[in-house]
Formats: sequence, structure tokens, C-alpha cells
Amino acid sequence: MQNQQTNLLSLTDCRFCSVVSKTNKEDPIGTAGTCDHWLIMEIPQPWSQNLFQENPTIKPLIGLFQELIVKHGVNLRPMVIAPDREYSYPGFTRLLYYYRPAKLFSKFEKQEFVVPEEEATALVTAILKQLMQQPNDLSKFQQYQQQSNHIRELMVCTHAQVDLACGRFGTPIYRRLRKEYAPISNGKLRVWQTTHFGGHQFAPTLVDLPQGCLWGHLEPEVLDLLVNKHGSVSDLRQFYRGWAGLTKFEQIAEREIWMQLGWTWLDYLKAGEVLAKELNEEHPIYWAEVRIDFAAIDGSTSGTYEARVEVCGEVMSALNSAKQMELEAVKQYCVSRLVKVD
Repeated sequence: MQNQQTNLLSLTDCRFCSVVSKTNKEDPIGTAGTCDHWLIMEIPQPWSQNLFQENPTIKPLIGLFQELIVKHGVNLRPMVIAPDREYSYPGFTRLLYYYRPAKLFSKFEKQEFVVPEEEATALVTAILKQLMQQPNDLSKFQQYQQQSNHIRELMVCTHAQVDLACGRFGTPIYRRLRKEYAPISNGKLRVWQTTHFGGHQFAPTLVDLPQGCLWGHLEPEVLDLLVNKHGSVSDLRQFYRGWAGLTKFEQIAEREIWMQLGWTWLDYLKAGEVLAKELNEEHPIYWAEVRIDFAAIDGSTSGTYEARVEVCGEVMSALNSAKQMELEAVKQYCVSRLVKVD
């Protein structure tokens, strides 16, 4: 836990929430959010704070999004990316749709479409209706589908209209990735600017698809490691927000397994379950018992880990950037027991 003096320095010297979070050593693990579906659409900048309610392409879809998420309980994350001069086509809109392929999985499956701008709303409507098992005309968009499953997409939040920290810290990371890493990837990596996807106190924050890993508090010197996946995984520990295929406490346990097994762990098929948890007045969740099942894609190995995740302290953090910063206590969790079971 940081002392009061450190928190006061953060309060008076900084208006960016992510600087407060990073200075006070807030651990980003467990903040990735759980996601079974990603729906990502190109919309030109500038983006307003209320883009989803104001943009004429997205606004007609709000009711369907709400029905799918609230009524049907689907873990869907809608996002917007900025068109790119190299990747994008004038008069056309790109749509990336990722979905969880099975209970045990390692990467999200992907469908990509590039449709005439006037067809974008209809395409999203068809995808959403398919998810709700309602009649749809998705088949008519097959002519616009792209073969891009070999492409890795790195998406950096630069949505300053939602929080200044994302513009201030996300933009330089985006530019570096876009300028230095995408051009030498032989078409296997694209880098995008995105709207807010949660956790601006961890800016610069990034989504890595199709893997579905989220990163935060990124620094330029760790980009080589993140992109190339060569080197010690422990150097990325403090930047890992978690894997979106798991829930919060499962994500916390999963990081510890990754630290032990290294890069090969990310390719294993995985699924998680919270077996038990304790609630009390001081901490809404004081501890949780977690199970992580895994298997190699080729079936050569499989197994189960069980872990106990416990509160191990708290730090002061800020959830939004502002001239007058409001700090609040945020619980920090650690893995107190991790065992591989037969």
C-alpha cells in the first residue's frame, strides 16, 4: 500500500488517472473484462464522447446491443476503430467480428467484412440477430468477407474525448507500433486506434486479437517483447490486464500459470471456473478458489490448476482524469496457492 505522501503528490502533480494508478503501483491484472464476442467497426474520427449514441451508423443499433447484452446475457464488446490510409478503402466500412469458438479455446475466431458504407448498419444488424437466433440476412454479405485469419490486430485506445489519459499516452504507443512494427510484419500485423474499451486508468492500454489479451500501463521498452513474444514473460507481468476468455479471479490465477510455463501457455486451450468465494463487509470478495483447465491444441498434454486468490492490500487510484483528482481505494489481489492437480 502506498503511503499518504505519495498519494498527495499524485493528487497535486497530475491530472491523468493513469499516472496516479501507475505511480501508486496499481496492478492491472483482472481488469480485462470477460468477452465472448467482439464487434469492431471502422468509423472516421473525430470521435465524440457519446459516439455510440450520436453516430448515424451506430445509433440505430443501440436497441439491438442492449437486447443482446441485457436480455440475452451475451458478453459482447462493441468497439470502433479509425480508418487507416493503408488498410482502409474510401466509401467502404470494415467490420471485424470475433467470437469464442468453444468452451476450451486459446484464440477468438474471426470474420472480417469490408462493405459499402451504406450497408454497414445492415451487416451489424444481421450479425446481432444471428447471435439472438433470429431470422437474418447475413448470407448476402458473404461477397464482402475477407480472408484475414492470418492477421494479428493490435488495437490501442486513443479516445481522448472519453479520458485525456488515452489520448496523451495511447497515441504515442499507437504511432510507434504502427510505424515500426506493422510495416515489417509482411502483412501479418495491423495496428489500429480504437475508442474506449474500459480501464483508462491503465492507459496506454491495448487489445491483442485474436488472442484476446489486454495490456495496460504500457511502456515503449516492452513493445518488442509484447509483439515478438521472445524473452522473459516476467518482464510483462506488471502490464498484463488479463485474458478476456476468463473472469476476473480466473485472470489473476491465469497470470501466475503463465509466469511459470512461459509463452507456450498462451497457445493452450483454456477454460476457467470460480469454485468458491467468501464475502464480508470489509471486502466484497475477500478470497476465491479458482480452477483452470487446459489442453494442448494437438492433444499432447492436458491438465488442471487450482488456485486461491486473496486480497493482499489496496492502493489509491483514480478512475478518471480531471484537474481535481478524486482518489479511491482499490483492492489488490494475489495468488496465495497454485497447484497442478491430477
